[in-house]
Amino acid sequence: MDAALIVQNKGGGHGEIGFHLARQLRSKGLDVTLLQDSAAKMEKLPFKNYGEIEAEGVEIISCNLEDPSRILSSLSGKSFTHVFDNYAKDKTVSTVAGLAKNTWRVKNYAYVSSAGMYESSVPQPMVETGATKATGQRAVEEFLASQELPWTSFRPQYIYGPYTNKRDYLDWFFHRITRDRPCPLPGDGNQMASVTRVEDVAAMLASVVGKEDAAKGQVFNCGTDNMVSYRQICEMIGQVVGKSPKIVTYNPKSFELPKGAFPFRNTEFCVTPEKAKKVLGWSRKHSLSEDLPWYFESYKAAGLEGKAMEFEADEIILGATV
Repeated sequence: MDAALIVQNKGGGHGEIGFHLARQLRSKGLDVTLLQDSAAKMEKLPFKNYGEIEAEGVEIISCNLEDPSRILSSLSGKSFTHVFDNYAKDKTVSTVAGLAKNTWRVKNYAYVSSAGMYESSVPQPMVETGATKATGQRAVEEFLASQELPWTSFRPQYIYGPYTNKRDYLDWFFHRITRDRPCPLPGDGNQMASVTRVEDVAAMLASVVGKEDAAKGQVFNCGTDNMVSYRQICEMIGQVVGKSPKIVTYNPKSFELPKGAFPFRNTEFCVTPEKAKKVLGWSRKHSLSEDLPWYFESYKAAGLEGKAMEFEADEIILGATV
């Protein structure tokens, strides 16, 4: 039987991928081991819900992923046909990659990279051949290519979905629209973005199983083909919560705002997944517009609808635009 190892980071924008990927791989009949970075806050989502996937047969191992000796001891005696690396951003990749190449001789080593490596000058929506910056993720891709591993890289963008580890992307809009506050959008607000549900991301990663030859040495953008603009997000959320969004636009170059003042980039930032659709046979099963009613319920369940909040960055913008 094929067996998969998922190497999972401690959280952030990719924090929930391992949970959903484990489910996807189990549904394909693979044995699954999830090697979890011990630096994760296990009382937080999605980690506190790992019992759900353990009940489905997934083995969870906590490990200091900065320590090669701990990795080797944690995986001693185990063997895998597939590796899904949702952790490495630097030389730490060498330990698991070495096992994959020399000990396990895997069918595929899938790396969760990032679309953030593309140069800002790349035409939108971005394709896999677009120019990239020198990032840790790009260095890992180059390392894997140099090892003669049957590797594949996936470059996700903005992710939302169940048990998300990073709610900022959509909560930013709900915080303002549910409180009848203006939504300050950079530029004209018509910038397009790829906002993808995590199950669709996990499904693309899992699609290499059975298509290892086609995936070998390939890079795939990992995002929805249902892109939306910042204005559209405002309008869709307004419909869900029953309020008319108040949109204010501003020139981001005119302000020095704190990090996180706006959850997305000021410029357009979206990818095309056409290559994955053609090569891997992947297709999305979700769209943001259909998911927003569910998301609103999760927003309320998290106690965020009536929670006291401050909007200092907004006030700076609004004070200069009125």
